[in-house]
Amino acid sequence: MLYGAYLKRLLKAAVAAGLSRCNRKTSAVGCGFFWVMRHMRAQSHKTMAKSKFEYVRNFEADDTCLQNCWVVVRLDGRNFHKFADQHGFKKPNDDRALRLMTKCALTVMEELNDVVIAYGQSDEYSFVFKKRTNWFKRRASKFMSHVVSQFSSSFVFYWQDYFKDQALLFPPGFDGRVVLYPSNQNLRDYLSWRQADCHINNLYNTTFWALVLQGGLSNSEAEEKLKGTLAGEKNDILFLEFNINYNNEPEIYRKGTVLIWHKVEETIEKRVTTPDAPEGKTVVVKRTRNKVLPFHVDIIGDKFWEEHLEILADDS
Repeated sequence: MLYGAYLKRLLKAAVAAGLSRCNRKTSAVGCGFFWVMRHMRAQSHKTMAKSKFEYVRNFEADDTCLQNCWVVVRLDGRNFHKFADQHGFKKPNDDRALRLMTKCALTVMEELNDVVIAYGQSDEYSFVFKKRTNWFKRRASKFMSHVVSQFSSSFVFYWQDYFKDQALLFPPGFDGRVVLYPSNQNLRDYLSWRQADCHINNLYNTTFWALVLQGGLSNSEAEEKLKGTLAGEKNDILFLEFNINYNNEPEIYRKGTVLIWHKVEETIEKRVTTPDAPEGKTVVVKRTRNKVLPFHVDIIGDKFWEEHLEILADDS
């Protein structure tokens, strides 16, 4: 009965409101009736949009990143020693793998253009988001999941472009983490740490594999010989025993790869129509656009940052 009374009142209000909208062939009551039905359907949809189970959302943790902090996502290959061995990676560095990793990182930056700089070496890459980014409301889980998934899918997608004679035997895996750095110096120190790690690991690996591949030592013998050695001693082993000057090794091995946005001028051909060429003609057009470019440079010193002030700009 209460529901019936409610319908009557609703219908009466609808008739009063709908008289001016009814045409001559439709009665006010009929017009009001249709208005009531639309109203009831709308209310029904609103009710159906929620359920008693929706309370479970309250269990989601708030993972919003602090404001005014650099958001860094670092990913690493999972169990990549095994992956590299089973896919025949060259020792100590495989150019194909390094170029593939850079291609994946470049794809991440192009898709998520709030990344202002990325740094990679070996099987890891770090992505630095703008200090003031509000991408996905600064949720750490979104930063990490989007970067890792985009990178992983790109690794599989572009694999054959770089490993033409090697099939992908099983899916690669990458793990990720999100770290916040409140100051520019903190961020620079983080990137310096990763580049210093690149140098330390590459010097060791270059010496280790020279001892194994050229010196004829077993893995355990090479490991024992290098135990406790300093950088200078490793350099001496390379130079005196194998005539290798470590400083002449490719910079991509020694310094890793830095990806930044860079203004480049491009020349393209464009088809246009003009009054004197209504059928169309091809013209050469120059344009400037931002493009992600790789560099193999020192980022520990000041020179790089002085040449690229826009990376740490206040409006980042």
